[in-house]
Order: sequence, then C-alpha cells, then structure tokens
Amino acid sequence: MGTTVFERQAPPASVVAHSLEQTRSGSFWIDDLPASLRPDRAPLRGVETTDLVIVGAGYTGLWTALLAVLRDPGRRVVIVEAARTGWAASGRNGGFCESSLTHGHENGARRWPDEIDTLERLGRQNLDEIEQTVAELGLDVQFERTGQLAPAIEPHQLAWLDEWRAEAAGDPDVEYLDEAAVRASVASPTYLAAIWEKRTCALVHPARLAAELARAAEERGVRIFERSRATGIETPRGGGVSVLTDGGRVDADHAVLATNVFPSLLRRNRLMTVPVYDYALMTEPLTPAQQEAIGWRDRQGIGDMANQFHYYRPSQGQDGQGARILFGGYDALYHYGRRVDPRYENRPDVWAKLASHFFTTFPQLEGLRFSHQWAGAIDSSTQFTAFYGTARDGRVAYASGFTGLGVGSTRFAGQVMLDLLDGTETERTALQMVRRRPLPFPPEPAAAIGIHATRWSMDRADHHEGRRNLLLKTLDALGLGFDS
Repeated sequence: MGTTVFERQAPPASVVAHSLEQTRSGSFWIDDLPASLRPDRAPLRGVETTDLVIVGAGYTGLWTALLAVLRDPGRRVVIVEAARTGWAASGRNGGFCESSLTHGHENGARRWPDEIDTLERLGRQNLDEIEQTVAELGLDVQFERTGQLAPAIEPHQLAWLDEWRAEAAGDPDVEYLDEAAVRASVASPTYLAAIWEKRTCALVHPARLAAELARAAEERGVRIFERSRATGIETPRGGGVSVLTDGGRVDADHAVLATNVFPSLLRRNRLMTVPVYDYALMTEPLTPAQQEAIGWRDRQGIGDMANQFHYYRPSQGQDGQGARILFGGYDALYHYGRRVDPRYENRPDVWAKLASHFFTTFPQLEGLRFSHQWAGAIDSSTQFTAFYGTARDGRVAYASGFTGLGVGSTRFAGQVMLDLLDGTETERTALQMVRRRPLPFPPEPAAAIGIHATRWSMDRADHHEGRRNLLLKTLDALGLGFDS
C-alpha cells in the first residue's frame, strides 16, 4: 500500500501535542456570537394556532420560515426547536456556502444527467439570491464570495484537474493554477496544482447566519420556541396538522419537518439518512508574520481532492486580531445504530490527526495553537444530497439528507417545500431530484457493515492512486454512497 503526503511529511508528535495543549471543546462559531444574537427564547407551553409550523430551528427551518413570510407577509409561522437556535450542524459547519445543489457537478451529472444544466443554473441562482438577501436585509453574517480552491496534493490527482480544466474551458470564473501559481496564492508545499472556481462558493460565519436568519424572521412575525422537543405529529380527519411537543401543541394548516440528522417524525424517513460525525479545529488568531508566511490573500475556501478530504478556510479577523484558520474533515465516523450522541463528539485521536495534517499543509505555522475543537453529526443520504417530499395528504413537507453541503442548499429546500405545500407547479418541483426519493440505507447490522467497508475502501483508494475497488465501483453503479 502506498503512502499519502500526510504520512510522508508528517510533523513531529511534539508539534501536534503543543498545538492541542490549551484547546477547548466547543464550536468556535457559537462561542463567537455576541450576546445580542443569542436571545433566550421561551419554550412552548400550551396550545398555539398558526398557518405553518416548522420543526427545527437550523438553516432549513429558518430559511423556510423567512421565505414563507417574505412570500406572504400575512402568513403566521411558528418554529419549535428541541434545543437552541442553530446549535447543531448550523452552528458547527465550515461556513462554505456553495452553489451546488447536488454535492458537486460530478455527483449531479451521474445521477440526473438530463437535468444537470438546470440544476447548475438553479444552484447559481440560489447563491445569487442568498447574497442578495444578505444585502437587502442587512444580515451580518460575514458573507464573502471568494470562491473555492481545489488543490491536487497527490500526483495522480493532476489528471483529474486536467479533465476538470478541459470541461471548464472558456469559463472566465474557473482558473487553472499550476504548481508555482497555486503556491504563490496559498503557500503550501503539498500543492501540485489547483482549480479555482471563483463564483460558486461564498464563506459565511455559520452561527451568525443562523442567528441573523432567526432575527430577520422574528422581525417579520415568526415565533420561535426553544427547548421544545417535538414528540409526534397528528393529522386529524377534518384537516390541518398538529405537532406535539414535550410542553404543548401547535395546530396549523401545514407543517415542515426540518430535523435533518435527528430521527424523523415520519416513519417512512427513518432509514433515509445516517448520522456521520465530522470533526474540526480552529486556530488562534494568526500574527501578521504568520499570515504573510501563508499568503492566502484571496481568502478562498479550500477543499482537497482526496476521497477522505479536508476543508479549510480563513475566518474574518476582528477587534484588531488576525484571521483564524478552520481545518476540518478527513474522518467521517458512523456509529452502530444510527444514534446521535454527544459522547461521539469527543475524539482526541481524530483531532490529533487533523492537527498533524494541518502542519503538513502549513509547516511554516508550527508553534501555532488551536483554540477550539468540536464535532457534529451530518445527515448523510445515499445520493449525497437532499431529498424532498410530502406526507399526510400534502399537509406535511420535508427535506433532509444534505450530506454536509446544506449551508446554501437549505434555502433551495425551503423554496421547494413551500412550493409543495402551496400546490404550486414550479421548475423546482418538476425536477427528478425533487420528485424521486433515493434508496434508503439498510437496517442494522447491514448499515454498519456496509458503511465501515466503504470507509475502508475510500481510504484504500487514497493510498492506491485513487483506484477504486470492486465495492466502490459497485456502489457507483448502483447510485449508492456514503460521504462527509
């Protein structure tokens, strides 16, 4: 078996240990929220009546609520949230707000070849509209449309870049960078070449995005009840829908389920996703000398091209301090039984591996410490991207399975669900991606056996010049997958 650059150029163990000596557990993004954006909202007590009830105050639920009242300012909307607004994936992700609705062009083209041009156009339109909404509503989310850099870090990945370069020929927003050019842009000795997509990705402050969406929605009449766990859903014969919580009930005309990685209130969706744990580190602020040593003046988001990939990006410096660097990904861990459990978030071995990979990527930053380490569960689907639908005679809509690319596509999901509930035929609702459900994951123990075998195969491919074994080729042919 071959070795990867992270094994060939690993830093001394003492460098990794020093970097993690004073690291605290918890999302930097949530800790970084000002108190004014973290109001303590009351739990639901008793019975509320409304037009639309939404379960979940993450990006999916918040975008749906805001879009609902922007479409119809008179519509009454209530959100019930089991914990705090934006506390789960929406407050723990990397802040890559991408245009892709399909987890990348290749995945979309393989699954929906007849629709891929439409899906790409709608995805770019969705990102444009997010940028427009941020500006028009004055959302302080640190939105920067810097694009995304995809560096080759192993020789066999150069051929992949060449194919990408040929497909994008003539696109002014796609730039190929050879080894000298990419290292002049971002000074990593691991980079062999790269593609820079300049308009398909923006960076945001994840927790601020959730908080500001909630603020904008509440200013337009949406009511959010926190610490109100939904325990069931009922659809009386006379019409309407009721969402039951541990402290009350919401009666409405329609409901949206935006629970993503958490167990669905609909039995039909219980096998549609699995929780996959993703891990991240955040550095302390860089000094001017450290910033100069790595360059990165264009502030792109970065995701390497391995099967087990890393994503990383700079934060915005503030209060006179320099930018920080978020570094995450690589290991995506599944635990038997589809459980979402805070105990799974504590993985010192994974954080140590990430720290080692960080200093392989940026050896000139040795001595830098990490201020935060955290983890969160991703709602992974077999098609790597969200699925949609309605239930209970069209009174309930749902979207789930974003598989780590929900920062931008959750807004599109909100539009789709509102279209479905309104009974409106739109370009969005006509999509095969919207109309067809993916295959579910199998029950245990088959799910755990299959997922762990797939992860092993992906790691093996990264050690064998990207060559996919029979299992991965079979999953590709069946349209099944597992990804972070």
